[in-house]
Amino acid sequence: MHTTKESLQVLFEDNHIIVVNKRCGDITQGDKTGDAPLSDIIKEYLKEKYNKPGNVFLGTVHRLDRPTSGIVIYAKTSKALERLNKMFRDKKVTKTYWAIVKGHPKNEQGSLSNFLKKNPKLNKSFVYKKEITGSKKAILHYYLVKKLQNYSLLQINLETGRHHQIRVQLSHINHPIKGDLKYGDKRSNDDGGISLHARKIEFTHPVSKENIKITAPTPQNSIWKACS
Repeated sequence: MHTTKESLQVLFEDNHIIVVNKRCGDITQGDKTGDAPLSDIIKEYLKEKYNKPGNVFLGTVHRLDRPTSGIVIYAKTSKALERLNKMFRDKKVTKTYWAIVKGHPKNEQGSLSNFLKKNPKLNKSFVYKKEITGSKKAILHYYLVKKLQNYSLLQINLETGRHHQIRVQLSHINHPIKGDLKYGDKRSNDDGGISLHARKIEFTHPVSKENIKITAPTPQNSIWKACS
């Protein structure tokens, strides 16, 4: 069930930025599939809402994997885009993820540190204990939010932002994300997505400089409801 202009869930909007809650299955910007990206749907929404003639400016600041849901920020002005890009580069944006994983981790909280290398042909990352050519250090911190019978809800904070980092690192400790066939789960989710959600974000507004904190509601399905 992809987002449409009518079903777009806007979490925050002003003259400079728009923050939306992405559904799993949406792509944040155009790719080789040719499917309509979320950025195009937001442009349509803005064009209609503000009765804008001509093209609408919308800058993609960061991305979320297609099967993932949650917070995505877009810039409505070039000034905001430039400043937000710098904030992301300088790691001045705090992102918190929620993941429903298979089983129960031995430790209720911990840190994972590995070297990851992306295989572009497979669109997949692999874990290495030691640094190898082309690998990058990946660090995340997790803690247990809730235990279900066969699953656990983990909160995750990234120290680095690598390709498929959360997915591959959790799979490596034998706790793949629910529905993530690519990284070791056995069954897909009904919606074709994975149970990984960009839950919270905190940053300084690129223009007004006020502190912005946003939380995205989790998807409306039985497993997420069981976690609330």
